Amino acid sequence: MSNKVDDQNKAAKDEDYELVSLCQKGDIDAFKVLVERHQKKMLNIAYRMTGDYEEACEIVQDAFLSAYRAIRKFRGEAKFSTWLTGITVNHTKNRLKQMKTRFHHEGLSIDDPIESQDGRFVYEPPSRDTPIIEQLEKKEIQVKVQECINSLEDEYREVIILRDIQGFSYDEIRDILKVPDGTVKSRLFRARGSLKNCLKKVLGDL
Repeated sequence: MSNKVDDQNKAAKDEDYELVSLCQKGDIDAFKVLVERHQKKMLNIAYRMTGDYEEACEIVQDAFLSAYRAIRKFRGEAKFSTWLTGITVNHTKNRLKQMKTRFHHEGLSIDDPIESQDGRFVYEPPSRDTPIIEQLEKKEIQVKVQECINSLEDEYREVIILRDIQGFSYDEIRDILKVPDGTVKSRLFRARGSLKNCLKKVLGDL
């Protein structure tokens, strides 16, 4: 009886619970649904952390592959999305180290995808209704914002992305990064201060 109650509580807490259970029994189609449900958010995180869309796509592919291979070990102590985010963040950290060793740290092009209000990345063709100068200025601002995010130290960048861009709770960030609550809050405070100072400088030049 208690096991049934525990399963019901997990299902209520995690909207992915049933799909995860099916995946653990070998249901590939269930995992495809999880990919469709979470790939945009994972891509957003990887893109914000690297500033490179192609790198982010590769990171997310690797992260989902790792998640699929480890799905049977998932015990539901945290939500599946939190667990998946932790895998994505770890893959991104590893990729950032590789990028730094080969001195690959380029800015975004005005032709790169930009983030829409619902978190999706889209390519914006020139609009007939909006003057091309405004189009360029808008993308230039987005480039500078991402450059400021890129300028943060890794530990500050990841926490501000998870909290202020993705909206994860402090408890979720603690579980994702495997650090104490106090560390999450102190990093976030410093990250916000550094980002604010950077944005004041670069946006003042526009």
